[in-house]
Amino acid sequence: MEENIIYTQTDGKLNQFFAKIYGLVGMGIGLSAFVSFLMLYVFTDNMLAILTNYSWVYYAAVFLEFILVVSASATARKNTPAALPIFLIYSALNGFTLSFIMVAYTKSTVFQAFVSSAIVFFAMAFIGSRVKKDLSGMRKALFAGLIGIIVASLINIFIGNSGLDYLISIISVLIFSGLIAYDNQMIKRVYEGTGGRPGDGWAISMALSLYLDFINIFISILRIFGRND
Repeated sequence: MEENIIYTQTDGKLNQFFAKIYGLVGMGIGLSAFVSFLMLYVFTDNMLAILTNYSWVYYAAVFLEFILVVSASATARKNTPAALPIFLIYSALNGFTLSFIMVAYTKSTVFQAFVSSAIVFFAMAFIGSRVKKDLSGMRKALFAGLIGIIVASLINIFIGNSGLDYLISIISVLIFSGLIAYDNQMIKRVYEGTGGRPGDGWAISMALSLYLDFINIFISILRIFGRND
């Protein structure tokens, strides 16, 4: 009877850790969506001005995003108070840059891509949190594939092959779906590795990983659905 109580308490704390992480993921995605909405429907003229005359603003934002995501990851691992504000600033800035991608697609395509991304995300999250097989080996293959699509994407910038872009998008969905499953299994390992007392830094670090997984799946599915937009 006592052992059952212990396991129930442990499962409860693990669920709280999952809830904290997914709460942060929801905050990040919600903030990105809000900023994108403002850019697309409130500050439309400003967006057009950037597209036509001040394109350097967009590229500067992308560069700043890279700095912020590295900084957020580093500060989260060190469990410093700055980790959460950096994560939220990054999410807001990502909403800004995403708006310049979404403006090329119809509203229905964006909506369909978002819903499809959410379905894939939660399905793979469920699988990752329930599967007992160690996914560490799969992680190595997924990261190797990720490097491959990054290289292919850079090459395709110069050759502009639509077929290659479509293939990259499909492979990206598969890779990031696998990473969602792995990251959810990793949450359990972090919890166990910290003796059931993971700090807020770990929660932010895992939330950042899952946020990036979702955003990359969304962009990939958006490109697949919007080939004719």
